[in-house]
Amino acid sequence: MGRAFASVLLAACLVAPAAPAPWAATAAAAGPDWSAAPAAGGGGAPGADDRPYIYLEGGPGAVLEDKLSVTNRSERPRTVRLRGGDGAPIALAERRVTVPPRTRADIPFTVTVPSDAVPGERPGAVMVSSGGREIAVRLRLRISGATLSALSVEDVTIQGRGEGAAIRYALVNRGNTVLTPRLAVRADGLFGQVLRRDPRTLPVELPPGKRVRLTESWPDPPVLDSVDVRLTVTAGGGAHATATAGYTAASWWLLAPAAAVLVGAGGGVWLLRGRRSRGHTPRPRPRPEPQTQPQPESTGAGATT
Repeated sequence: MGRAFASVLLAACLVAPAAPAPWAATAAAAGPDWSAAPAAGGGGAPGADDRPYIYLEGGPGAVLEDKLSVTNRSERPRTVRLRGGDGAPIALAERRVTVPPRTRADIPFTVTVPSDAVPGERPGAVMVSSGGREIAVRLRLRISGATLSALSVEDVTIQGRGEGAAIRYALVNRGNTVLTPRLAVRADGLFGQVLRRDPRTLPVELPPGKRVRLTESWPDPPVLDSVDVRLTVTAGGGAHATATAGYTAASWWLLAPAAAVLVGAGGGVWLLRGRRSRGHTPRPRPRPEPQTQPQPESTGAGATT
C-alpha cells in the first residue's frame, strides 16, 4: 500500500505497583531492571503464559485498542522511548514515557485501520528503548475480509561439489496472509534417487509481499551424476509451490565417456545375443540318396544247363 496501514495513538499511561518478585521470562526480552511486553489481562503483571504478541482484528476503518506494559524494577525513575518498528509503520502521539521506581506502566494505544486496507495479516511492533537496550513488543493486525494464501519458490541454484553442496533458493509470499512455510526436497540422478527429505517447518515467518533467501545444506552429494533437484513448499491456507534445478556432479566431458561405455555395453550385449542366436540356427540336413534294390538275373533263350 502507498501509505502506512496503521497509526498507533498513545492515549494514557496507567501506573500500577510492580510485583516484588521478578517476572518469569516472556516473549519480549527482559533486562536486569526493566522490561516491556504485551499487557496481561485482569490487571496482573504479564507472566510466562501470557500473550507472545499483541493480536488485533478488524475491518477497514476500524479503530482497535490494546495495551503494552513497561516495568521499572529499579529504585530510580526510568524514561523509555517508543517508536514504530519495521513491517508496520506506526505513528505515536507520545514518544517518551517516564515510569516511576518499582512501578509497572500499562500503556494503552489505538490502531486505526485505513479504509482502503487490503484484507489479510500485517505484522508490526512497538519498539521500546532505554539505557542502550531496545525491546520489540510484537503486534499482528488481521484485517478482516477475503484472504489469499500463495507463495512461490524462485532462483533455485546448487553450489559446491564433492564433499558438500548447498541448495540456495528464494521464497516469496504472493498472498495477503502471514505464512509459515514447510519444505520437502527430492533429487533424482541417472542411477536413481540420491536425496529425499520429508516436509519440515522452516524457521521463518513470511509476511505478505516478503521475499527471503534460504540455504539447504547437502553434505553428501554424488561425485559423478547428473541430478534434478525438486523443492516443494507448502503453507497454511492451501499455499503450494514447486521449483527444480539441474545439478551436474562432474563435467560432461567426464560423464560422456561413462554414458558411452553404458551404451556400448548395451550394444555389445545385443550384438553378442544376435551372434549367439545366429550360431544356433540349425542347418538343413542332406536328403538321403534312394537305394536301388537288386534285380534277379534273367536267362536268355537257348541257354544250356
